Order: sequence, then C-alpha cells, then structure tokens
Amino acid sequence: MTQHETFGIAAFRSRQQVMRFDAALRRAGIRSEVISTPRDVSVGCGLSVRFDLRDAQQAMDVYHMSRPGNLIGFYRVERNGWDKPILSRL
Repeated sequence: MTQHETFGIAAFRSRQQVMRFDAALRRAGIRSEVISTPRDVSVGCGLSVRFDLRDAQQAMDVYHMSRPGNLIGFYRVERNGWDKPILSRL
C-alpha cells in the first residue's frame, strides 16, 4: 500500500533560524517538527520546519511576527510512497 501525505515546510538558510522558528510555532500552539529539507529545495542548511497544511496561514503569520530571518520559503510537499516529492511554493 502506498502512503500519500501532504504537509507544509518552511526552509531556512540557517539551522539557528530553523530552531527559532520551530520554537515560535510551538509557543503559538502549532504542531511542528524539524526535518531534513527535501532535495528540491537544495539551497539552505539542510533542515526545515514541518507543519500541517491546515496551519499554513497561521505559520506564515508567526513568521511575520517573529521574523527569525534567512527564510528561503514556505512550501507544500506531497509525497506518494517512494516517488520523488512534489514541491510547490505556498
């Protein structure tokens, strides 16, 4: 059985900013986790913050309020089993 999942990520150029943003999301009550950045977003530190797409607007609002800096972008990630993930900007 193939697993399909869709989620949002925020990719940064600095690991420190990833950790700051993850903490800011958690303080705002948004479930998040630090993950390896998908290869399609190859610029950056190699880590991103993952969040549920239902929380995307709130996550972007937290970013604009906390301004951790060094943001590469917000992306929607679709994974379908072992296929290459599909990324699109949010």
